Amino acid sequence: MDRQEIVRLAALATGDEKHEASSYSTLDVLAVLYGEVLRVDPARPGWPERDRFILSKGHGPAAFYAVLCRRGFFPESWLPGFMTWGSPLGGHPDRTLVPGVEASTGSLGHGLALAVGTALALRARDVQEPRVVVLTGDAELNEGSNWESILLAPQLGLDNLTLVVVDNHSSSLLLTSLDGKLGAFGWDARTVPGRDHAALRDALGRRPSDAPGAVVADVPVDPE
Repeated sequence: MDRQEIVRLAALATGDEKHEASSYSTLDVLAVLYGEVLRVDPARPGWPERDRFILSKGHGPAAFYAVLCRRGFFPESWLPGFMTWGSPLGGHPDRTLVPGVEASTGSLGHGLALAVGTALALRARDVQEPRVVVLTGDAELNEGSNWESILLAPQLGLDNLTLVVVDNHSSSLLLTSLDGKLGAFGWDARTVPGRDHAALRDALGRRPSDAPGAVVADVPVDPE
């Protein structure tokens, strides 16, 4: 998925509440996921065998909307209406309004718990097991509910779950060695450069056995 095209599309979504730096820090991860990793079908957003993606970092959805648009879930004409009256594209993604959105998010600390529950529910189905990928920010990990989920997922052996932490160094708690912390909890974790599409493709394309996977995407502070 062409990065400059995603930047162009994301720029169509404007407004004071865009959370631009937060949104653009996720752009490369989202482009690789939807361009090369996730098994989804824009013509069938509710396809039972699809992979599930949850944007826990839902307060900055502009890049997410741009990627969904580029992938064909909705038309480009929706983007300039971002956060205007009557637009389906709100400041937080709404699963009832936007095709391709799996969970309504934005309240920090909720997405990973939703992903754990989704991965567990999918395992119970007698079908090919889809993947669940959830994206958080480094500062979002200040929410204690995330660490309850981080503790639980390896105990359940959720190898169909992948956590992506976009680390744009915004956490006031200075959580160093995130992959080491996640590894200590039982996750198969690694850190990669968050703008390197080849490294992201390799890391996100892996599906560890017997453990949930985690990818820490280290990104520069600049908005693009």
